Amino acid sequence: MKSTVVTFPSGLVSGRSAIVGTVPVGGRHGLVVERTPFHPLDHTWPDQPADRGTIAGLPVVDCVTGAQSETGEVFTGEDIPVRRGTEGWEWLVVHVTDDLPGDGGDLVGLEVDLEVDAAHRAALSAGHSACHLAALALNAALAERWRKEAARDALGHPDFDQTAITSSRIEPYGSVDVYRLGKSLRKKGFTAEDLDPAGVAAQVNARLKAWVAADAPVRVDVPGPALTARRTWHCSLPEGEASIPCGGTHVTRTGELGEVTVELSLDEAALTMRTTVTP
Repeated sequence: MKSTVVTFPSGLVSGRSAIVGTVPVGGRHGLVVERTPFHPLDHTWPDQPADRGTIAGLPVVDCVTGAQSETGEVFTGEDIPVRRGTEGWEWLVVHVTDDLPGDGGDLVGLEVDLEVDAAHRAALSAGHSACHLAALALNAALAERWRKEAARDALGHPDFDQTAITSSRIEPYGSVDVYRLGKSLRKKGFTAEDLDPAGVAAQVNARLKAWVAADAPVRVDVPGPALTARRTWHCSLPEGEASIPCGGTHVTRTGELGEVTVELSLDEAALTMRTTVTP
């Protein structure tokens, strides 16, 4: 099997392609096609959940990343033993279904329709775009808390998000991001002393309100059609052109988000930001 060509970065939610192979995924069956609009769960940074939908009329209950070695062995998800994009490996989108007759071998070579659940995709895209905007707004709100020079985001603020993040999970119309506030971050120059989560959230929300009202254009830079291509999210905000490396899906303008708000909670070791989109 050759690496899957993906069309989801351009916003497509349907397509037609030939099935080129089948892959066992736990107790289920996975179908691989030449070209797909489905966004799979990334095995290295599983922030955006997999698309739902149908393939050849069969429900797609999961969609995972697969990797085929030079010897032809296929691994999926967390079992993939090499880094994303490792040379010599083929990178696959595996559409998982419960309803496949037999082992699916009879379907190989057939041209089939692929249909993504467009409403679910739209909800995840809104959540992902809002997540990036909230991260940039959080960086700005925390900028004065750095005592040392730090890596900066595309808008020129110290990049708290990329420096401190430990996990990010996109949800329909929202996200949850967790940041460490331990010794290593203090050594880099960030101080969390007397941090007021409600006060910081108010600053973030004010900036988000302005950015949504600006109806700023959003795009994804796509350097190639492969699943492992290094894609980048861009947003032309009033303060400047923002960009963040990202393999997910997004809205096309900030105005589509309606309203974006965050809530922050703090404990001894972590700051958690929950972002909510109200379309």
